[in-house]
Formats: sequence, structure tokens, C-alpha cells
Amino acid sequence: MEEKKDVYFDPLDMNNYRVEKLPKMEKSGFEKWLARLGGPLAIIAFILLYYFINISFLDNLNPDTLTGGAVKRLAELGLDNFTRINYAMVAIFVAAIILWITEAVPNYLTSLLLILGMVLLHVTTDKVAYAQLGHPVMWLNILSFVLASMLVKTRVAKRFALWFVIRFGKNSTWVIFSFIIINVVLSAFISATTAKATILLPIFMVIAAIYGARGGEHRNNFGRNLVLQNLFQINVGASGFLTGSGANLLAASLIAGSIGQELFSYQDWFVAAFPLAMIIILIGWFVGSKIIFPLKPGEEVPQIAGGMEYLKKELASMGKMQFQEYKAIAIFVGVLALWATDKQHGIDQTAVAFIGAVIALLPGIGIVRWNDVDIPWHLMIFSAGAYTLGAGLDATGLPVTMVDAVFNHLGLDAATPFWVVYLILTAMMLFSALLFQSKTMRALIFIPIAIGVSQKFGYPIMSLSFPLALLIEHVYVLPFNSKPAALLYTTNQYSILDAFKFGFTMMLITWVMIIIWGETVLKWLGYTDGLFF
Repeated sequence: MEEKKDVYFDPLDMNNYRVEKLPKMEKSGFEKWLARLGGPLAIIAFILLYYFINISFLDNLNPDTLTGGAVKRLAELGLDNFTRINYAMVAIFVAAIILWITEAVPNYLTSLLLILGMVLLHVTTDKVAYAQLGHPVMWLNILSFVLASMLVKTRVAKRFALWFVIRFGKNSTWVIFSFIIINVVLSAFISATTAKATILLPIFMVIAAIYGARGGEHRNNFGRNLVLQNLFQINVGASGFLTGSGANLLAASLIAGSIGQELFSYQDWFVAAFPLAMIIILIGWFVGSKIIFPLKPGEEVPQIAGGMEYLKKELASMGKMQFQEYKAIAIFVGVLALWATDKQHGIDQTAVAFIGAVIALLPGIGIVRWNDVDIPWHLMIFSAGAYTLGAGLDATGLPVTMVDAVFNHLGLDAATPFWVVYLILTAMMLFSALLFQSKTMRALIFIPIAIGVSQKFGYPIMSLSFPLALLIEHVYVLPFNSKPAALLYTTNQYSILDAFKFGFTMMLITWVMIIIWGETVLKWLGYTDGLFF
């Protein structure tokens, strides 16, 4: 009988932490039951909502409350047919949420079913539904992966991260601070949070191993902090920049359209959002490393002898900076400069990304070929489904109709203090991230709600919609809340309970911060009159 040989695993080898080599996390018993029940539950919910349950505020629809595409659809269909389409929208929406949360089928398949259902039930036209794959924000996502592929091929992002950690990561505290800087810098250039997570994961996994965190039975508080802090920084760092993610741009375009503008300024977003993002990230470092996961004796210093020397050898093996790396940096700096000066030249953010991607792909001049570009099309299809859902919500006016019904039921009217509405909507936006799997979908649902409430009560549109937009990126509590969360959970450096303790605590703190921000900075910048006007 042949003796089985142990396979040596080198914890300092970055190739061991490539995304395709990470172990697929086994679902817990509860998660398996959710997946089994998700399909039947979605079907039952759809049938009940569409055929049997009477929803009073849809049956007694007030056309005066409708805005946007809903007015046009009502004129096309008449009140009776429009009411049935609203029932279809509710049924599709609930069924899709159940499938997305339970993961009974792949997310992209849920999106395809959603698009098909909305076309067959005439919630919106086939032209509108199918056109969402060509949404400007979809193009920004695609172009962002083209630009991110430059960083992967030239390895300039890896070089920068290694150099920064070696130069400044002298102990556990400075390692985490180094990744704060690295994440913020990458957030300015890369509009895909998943791409940032993919680039940084091998680096911080090696550092975790150096500090004794090997995952699974060998977890420690340094590893918990390092990985959860990176997840937190990847998402919250993106909130500081208009181009930090496609969901930010989508929210900005919805707000700009509602106030009669074509473009929301990169500069305006940065001034209001970046300081808030940095404060929240620093609070997250303190809460994580000092309160929830305080480092135990010995975890503050490397546990593997020569570990940092390995990182230095890794950096040295990359050799001197190559001409292609300098070109990649030049393209990114040019893109960032155009984004940052959008008020002056008027070129929108997607067009700027187009310019950068075209230069990057130009034969003889550029850096990457199309075959080098890794675009996760399953994520694109998933996003297209979320955009189609938003188009259906606009076509039916369902968010505003629901808000009108809820506010009437609660007795909230124009005499309701602004701060009450502000607290309700910011809480809804922030804590909805525990259930929703798409930042895009949350933007499509809650930004129009904020706009509708502002119009209903006579508030400035920016006073509610902009604070909600600043909360879009808070998707870090549970593995299914975002793609980076799902990816980093596979590192096995922390449990779901660990992520919940840290993430939910930071959500509560963020809610307090957005209240303070609304009363101070957003007031000083003229977006609100304060919370108590």
C-alpha cells in the first residue's frame, strides 16, 4: 500500500493565495437549508403576491403621487392595467430578493429570470429591459476592469503595496495603517471594489501568515483585524470618491437628473464624502484592533522569522520599474486628473474611463490586449438585472407609492420634523445592506425614495438623497453582502460571527456619523439646512 505523502504548503508563497486557489467555503447547515428552500419560497411568494394577496395602497393608487416613468406608463396602460403591473413589480421584486439572499440559484441566473419576468408581465418594455446591459454605469464597470487589468499585468499595484508595507509596516499597527493608505490610493483609481480585493488579497494573506494567522484553527486577532479591516477599507474607501464604484455614479446620476443637471461633480462629492470616509475608516481601526479584536501578547510582532525579509525578496524579484509600469501610472494619473477636474472640462466620468481604456488597448502604445482583460461577465449580468429592477421601479413609481402609503399610515406629513425623516431614511439605507446583495440595487431603490420624499414634503432634494448616497458602500457585514465580502470570507481568517460583531458595530457608528455630518459639514456645504430646520 502506497504511503500518502504530505504536501508542503508554504504560507509565504503569494501564489498560494491566488483567487482561483482559495478554497471554496462550505455552506453551513443553515445556509444549505436556505438554498434548498429559496426556490420554493420565491415561487410561493410570487404566486401569492401576484394572484391572491390584496395590497390596499396599490388598489387605491393615487396617480398624483407618481413621478418619472410611472406617469408615462399610467398614460399608456390606464389605471386598471397599471395597478396589475404594480402587483407584478412587487411579486418580482420579493421573489428576486429571496433568490438573491438564499442563493438558491446563481445570482446572474436570478437577474436573467428577473429581466424575463418584467418583460413577459409588461412591467417595462423589452427595449428598456434589455438596454440596461448598455447602461453608462455598466460601461464604467467594464472599463474599470480594463484599467485594473493594467495594474495586474504590469504588477505596479503589487509593487506599490509591497513597497509601502515594507517601508512603513514595522509592526502590527503600522501594517494596518499601511493598508489604509494603499486602499485609499487604489480607491481613487479603480472603480471596482472586487478588483481591489483581488489585487491586495495575496499580499495581506502573506503578511497575516508572517504574524501567525494561518486561518482556520490558526486564526488570531491580527488576522481577523487585517482581513476585516481590508474589507472595510476597500468598501468605505470607495465611498470617498464619485468614481469609487459604479453604484456611486448611478446615485449621482439619479440625483443630478432630479435637480436638472447632467453631471454631478467629482469635486463636490470628494469634498463632502472623502473626509467622512477617512474618519469612519480610522474609527474602524480603533474599534477593531482596540475593542472587538484586541491583539494578544506576541501578536504585535512577526511570528515567522525572516517573514518581512521574504517580502523584501519578493519586491526585489520584481526588478527595477519597467517602462510599461510607468505608462500604467501615467494613464491612471491622467484618468484621475480628468475625473478631478470634471467641473472645468465637463467630460463625464464614463467618457474619461473610455479615454483611459482606449489608450491602454491601443496597439503599439497601450499596455494590455483584449485577451489580457479579465471581465467577470457573471457580475455584469447580475448588475444588469439590478438596473432592470430599477427601471421597473421607475416605470411603476412603486418606491414613491410605498413611501406615500407608509408615511400616511404612520401619520407623517409636511409638518413632520426634518430630522425624523432623515433618521428614518438613513437607517433604511444603511441597514438594508444586511439584506441586499447589490449596492446598485440599493441605489436604485433608496435614492429615488429620498427624491420622492423630498418632493412630497418640499425639502431640498440634496438634503436627503446625498446623505443616502454617502452610505451606499457600507456592505461588509455578512459574506453575501458584497463580492469583496464573499471573496475575503474564503480566506478563513474570521467567522461570520466575527464579521457581524465588527461590521454591525461599524454600521451603528456610521449612522451616528451621518447624523453628525448632516448637521455640520453638509450644512456648511449648503446641502442641508441642518437636521433641525
